[in-house]
Amino acid sequence: MADTEKTRIEIAFDGQQVLSVLVPLQTADDLDRALAGDHDSSYSFEADDGRYTIHLRRVVYVKRFARESRVGFGAAA
Repeated sequence: MADTEKTRIEIAFDGQQVLSVLVPLQTADDLDRALAGDHDSSYSFEADDGRYTIHLRRVVYVKRFARESRVGFGAAA
């Protein structure tokens, strides 16, 4: 993915599975809009570790972290 501002989201599904991924802010916004619409559809998106397709009807909640924290040394951007 390109160097864009990213955020971590957790998507919880019925059955207690939770998916934690790092996505661009636009993807998190698009997922919010998709959840507000037709719940009987699927939503596909790119994350840092691959492409995901989820069925919106199975989503219980989405947690959007305030900002991505990093551990280690490096220059602040």
